[in-house]
Amino acid sequence: MTDLIRDRQVGRQRARPDCKVALSVVDLFTIGIGPSSSHTVGPMRAAFAFAELVIDAEPASIQVDLYGSLALTGRGHATDNAVMLGLGGAEPETIEPDLIPDRLAAIRSTGRLMLAGQCEIRFEESQHLLFHPKTFLAGHPNALMFTALLKNGRHIDRTYFSIGGGAIVEAGRGPPKTNIALPRPFSSAAELLATGEATGLSIPDIVRDNERAWRSDADTNRFVAAVREAMFASIDRGCRQGGILPGGLKVPRRAKALHQGLEGRDTAADPSAVFEWVSLYALAVNEENAAGGRVVTAPTNGAAGVLPAVLKFYETFTAEPTQKGSHDFLLTAAAIGFLYKKRASISAAEMGCQGEVGVACSMAAGALVAALGGTNAQIENAAEIGMEHNLGLTCDPIGGLVQIPCIERNTMGAIKAINAAYLALRGDGRHIVSLDQVIETMRQTGEDMRSQYKETSLGGLAVNVVEC
Repeated sequence: MTDLIRDRQVGRQRARPDCKVALSVVDLFTIGIGPSSSHTVGPMRAAFAFAELVIDAEPASIQVDLYGSLALTGRGHATDNAVMLGLGGAEPETIEPDLIPDRLAAIRSTGRLMLAGQCEIRFEESQHLLFHPKTFLAGHPNALMFTALLKNGRHIDRTYFSIGGGAIVEAGRGPPKTNIALPRPFSSAAELLATGEATGLSIPDIVRDNERAWRSDADTNRFVAAVREAMFASIDRGCRQGGILPGGLKVPRRAKALHQGLEGRDTAADPSAVFEWVSLYALAVNEENAAGGRVVTAPTNGAAGVLPAVLKFYETFTAEPTQKGSHDFLLTAAAIGFLYKKRASISAAEMGCQGEVGVACSMAAGALVAALGGTNAQIENAAEIGMEHNLGLTCDPIGGLVQIPCIERNTMGAIKAINAAYLALRGDGRHIVSLDQVIETMRQTGEDMRSQYKETSLGGLAVNVVEC
């Protein structure tokens, strides 16, 4: 399953949306490490891909140039670490987070790197990993260039864009080519609803039909179950860990103390405790993400806490949760995520945080309605509400770290998603603003948003709060 996931997420997408691209659930959910899907997971994948490309050419050294948002917030997002790990043969799905510090320390102390785990090369970080914060390459704000100097004096270079959610694309590649023909393709919410109307299928069942073009039902079920398990594992680990988050802001982890304070609370006698539990779930995941732990991009790392928190709410606090309901939740979330990837972007460097937490909120809202047995129209309505009230949300992380306001912002996104879901369930699905219209509004808003509010740490809280 790991090879399938990697093949789908490396070099199979464009930096700009293409409504004709066939997407699978593995394009939305990746089990990887924090703190950022676009600044950590994507660059690690790019570095791994380049190492695999040049290993047989026996390079003497490799230079990496980071541009735009990757340069501006790369150190806070561990882009430098991710690149070195990826060149060394690490992949985000399989690397053990506890081993990362020792691997990085070895590279930095020796000035040597084991390329693709096979061939030792020179790699002095100050010489071979360069940040260009004032230069943005055409194609995408998250760009990185690799240059391998060969022993014969020649060189090989490649440029990659990290386009959000851990996906990368190589510069100069044309539209993706695929022989996959989905039985029930859709490129808009209107088409998705029309398919449901014509077939009588629910949105999660439409996704199930399409996933059969990629793999068997059994494999899809295993993947979805693995995603759920990883989401809940990040909640559990986040609730056990204490201490200070790395990066210099000295942000204390709060989930452990909150968890201890909530244990034993009677939610029947004190219903407000339910919302505290939901906030705790999201907080725990995003503290794990900020610490470089293992999380699920859903659809990004910066927004990784929203879906797990709402899914945990469904399984813990609703009347009759089922395994099918949990799977419907994740498949429906994927369907909604497809629309944002096809028609806009899930990259904060392009859209601001409306493209991350906003999209996660929209996905979770519709997903919860599906799990609770709502109609397709109610699902679409909930997803629209979830985004409509996140429009214009900026990405302005203090110190370039995925901590403030990112961690708490996930708790807000999760609570807002639950609210949106129940608003939609109380209606009949008819509403004024369509999901397609709100996605287009998000895209236009993101394009109009000034660059200092789009994951550059050059505006907003990032410049108005003095770093400790």
